Amino acid sequence: MTMRRKGVKRGIHPVRKSMTAEHSTKRNVSNGISRRDFLASTAAVAAFTIVPRHVLGGPGYTPPSEKLNIAAIGAGGRGGGDIGAVSSENIVALCDVDDKKAAETFERHPKAKKYRDFRKMLEREKNIEAVIVATPDHTHAVASMMAIKMGKHVYCEKPLTYSIYEARRLTMAARKAKVATQMGNQGHSGEGNRLICEWIRDGCIGHVREVHTWTNRPIWPQGIDRPKETPPPPKTLDWDLWLGPAPYRPYNPAYLPFKWRGWWDFGTGALGDMACHIIDSPFWALKLGHPVSVEASSTKVNSETYPLASTVHYHFPAREGMPPVKMTWYDGGIMPPRPEELEPGRRMGSDNGGALFVGEKGKLVCGCYGNSPRLIPEAKMDAYKRPPETIPRVKGHHKDWVRACKGGKPACSNFDYAGPLAEVVLLGNVALRVSGKLYWDGPNMRFINNDEANKYLHRKYRRGWTL
Repeated sequence: MTMRRKGVKRGIHPVRKSMTAEHSTKRNVSNGISRRDFLASTAAVAAFTIVPRHVLGGPGYTPPSEKLNIAAIGAGGRGGGDIGAVSSENIVALCDVDDKKAAETFERHPKAKKYRDFRKMLEREKNIEAVIVATPDHTHAVASMMAIKMGKHVYCEKPLTYSIYEARRLTMAARKAKVATQMGNQGHSGEGNRLICEWIRDGCIGHVREVHTWTNRPIWPQGIDRPKETPPPPKTLDWDLWLGPAPYRPYNPAYLPFKWRGWWDFGTGALGDMACHIIDSPFWALKLGHPVSVEASSTKVNSETYPLASTVHYHFPAREGMPPVKMTWYDGGIMPPRPEELEPGRRMGSDNGGALFVGEKGKLVCGCYGNSPRLIPEAKMDAYKRPPETIPRVKGHHKDWVRACKGGKPACSNFDYAGPLAEVVLLGNVALRVSGKLYWDGPNMRFINNDEANKYLHRKYRRGWTL
């Protein structure tokens, strides 16, 4: 039997070049070895000398042919982080309307084709298999939908879309196209959210009828009017493309970077920024689905920006053997009452916010992203016998999506889950704009008691932009 020699390059079979297969066959037959015996021995040698792929490339090696061809729409800011998280794949194209904002990411991926208009990128680059969308909120839906209609997998940042109508349409389109999707609420892949689900369903605090969720946002200007100055945009920025489907207005540095979150035309406020992270844990653990009503109160609301602070009340019906739930959202520095069970001096939640579950047998508190869940007081946590794991663990939010793109099971925050979650979040923003309690018909996507509120489910796009 032929042994593999030292020093032979990987993937090259150590057979002498001077001996052809025809020559070898003739010589073996003339020596009394039958063709059948020869073929059998040849197959054995071939089987022995084939080297496993992981040996050839080292631990974790992925052959180039098995890497995903990914493009990104939005390469600076959060987009840069998303791209970095999938940089082990092939980054084939990058799109950003601001050359300066995206410069660092562009430099890290010199071979990737560069674009300003994602529509041109998707039309021209035929090798794109999957797309990351990390633009401001108002462009999420149009970018994601174009990619989905072209049969490409999509990772879209939270809150998935600007409007409820867009969220519903994206969910349906992704399902029909059978593409792999994931929303960028990274905490959904974390251990904390899984523990909360397992503990709640284990009955650790009994039936839950009340949940409080809060954030430290906004950390950008809100409650302000439109600026009157109209300076020219920076030469590195294509302002018209940045506006995308939003109504036209002159450029002003009050809108970006990052500050766009507080403007009605571009962002989704404190709710849109953080609720997909913070409401995620009760939405998942309690299987909330559509609320039956939503009502908000806030500081002054104007036509340009979100209010400085707000409180939103959601009411969910009984479902799957669980009682009705009232969930309250707080932002702008407003916090829920501190529970008596929480020890003096002990912090409630984390820097960015948290959630408090109130059950008939006790309370559970966690930080933003579902991090560090604990029963309170701590003595109750120490005495609790944790149930076995029932929810699969994942090794990274972006890796979960990449695995799904390559034919694995659906990613954990795919649009069938993330779309309905985003709808709940965005319902709060509609309630901020219309006074009184709004009664929601989720399956039919309409408010049954307020036609004015229905006007905020979607908006007309600027000419040249479609969903």
